[in-house]
Amino acid sequence: ERIFFQASNPGQFENDSDVLWQRGHVPETIVYHGRVGINTDAPDEALVVCGNAKVMGRVMHPSDSRAKQNIREVDTNEQLRRITQMRLVEYDYKPEFASVMGIKDT
Repeated sequence: ERIFFQASNPGQFENDSDVLWQRGHVPETIVYHGRVGINTDAPDEALVVCGNAKVMGRVMHPSDSRAKQNIREVDTNEQLRRITQMRLVEYDYKPEFASVMGIKDT
């Protein structure tokens, strides 16, 4: 089946040679093989949202404890030794980036 959607410039979606949007293997899912940009036409990651995002559910991240098992304490002395080998830096955001991203304290 084809998936239809409306955009502000429908002509940009008329290319039938690229099958990027597909029905997912899981029911009620759609898969897009490429980068998706919301409020940007140049996404540099799988999903780029330029603006606020509202989440009406959970956001899962690989660092979330709900995604892990066998969690155990480590030798703190060894970990502190490893931390002292890290390169720590301070930085300021470039004004043009901060302005676009709505960051006030650069």
